[in-house]
Amino acid sequence: MDRLESMEVFVKAVDLGSFAAAAAALDLSGPMVGKHVRFLEERLGMRLINRTTRRQSLTDFGRAYYERCRIVLAEVQAADALAADQLSEPRGTLRVTMPAHFGRHCVTPILIELARRYPTLELDLSLSDRFADLVEDGFDLAIRTGTLDDRAGIIARCVARQRMIVCASPSYIESFGRPHQPEDIASHQAIVYRRLGQALQPWLFTRDDDSVTQIAPAGRLRLDDLDAIADAATDGMGLAWLPYWLVRQRIEGGTLVRLLPEQRDYLYDCHALRLQAPHLPLKVRLAVDALAVGLPKMMS
Repeated sequence: MDRLESMEVFVKAVDLGSFAAAAAALDLSGPMVGKHVRFLEERLGMRLINRTTRRQSLTDFGRAYYERCRIVLAEVQAADALAADQLSEPRGTLRVTMPAHFGRHCVTPILIELARRYPTLELDLSLSDRFADLVEDGFDLAIRTGTLDDRAGIIARCVARQRMIVCASPSYIESFGRPHQPEDIASHQAIVYRRLGQALQPWLFTRDDDSVTQIAPAGRLRLDDLDAIADAATDGMGLAWLPYWLVRQRIEGGTLVRLLPEQRDYLYDCHALRLQAPHLPLKVRLAVDALAVGLPKMMS
């Protein structure tokens, strides 16, 4: 007999509580169900089920073996589903939550291109700085930047790293000079990013020994939108600590100047988070792969 088939019959008999119910569910005869269970018992040299004319009950070994069989069968189903995915296109709705600004400028264009490539794929995208819950809110993916909390049941893949730089307008530099090291920032006006209800975010700098220095700049402008911070910096209101991809065109056009050029860039990790599951749906795998290819090109 086939061992996997016998495992499936055994698990079904335990789940449904009787050989007769398993036989009906699997379109087998009652005696054939018994043969599959006896085949496993003889092969293992251990009794799995105590059987009488009235009832059946798992032995202690049978209970442990049942749990292992469920895991094995789940992995087999996942492997079969993976093979089926290779022969099909992603379909259904892909639900993704992401930070508003990073999502709008970087993540959304990549996912829209993915949807254009696969007409059977639908997108349901949420752009919000609120930390949505994958389970409670029903998302397939969550895009996060920065340090992650260690949470059980969540798989995280780093899909990009964004370089953070300090910049200011030529007019600000002409009036107030420029910092030459991170510690000099304390004597300058800064435009600070701040989410509602959260503490001010420090500016981070990587040292030559790979340690990280935190600088808490003084600033009378506190904004929760990165584009608005870039606009204020361009207007000469102070220093800004921003992702390089966001201000690249302004720096190339001369409306902003990159400061501390000898300082190593601090790299913010960007992660795609999903729930741990035996089978990774094709739509999720393709989305994560597309982000891992597309985002680093934008970050450079």
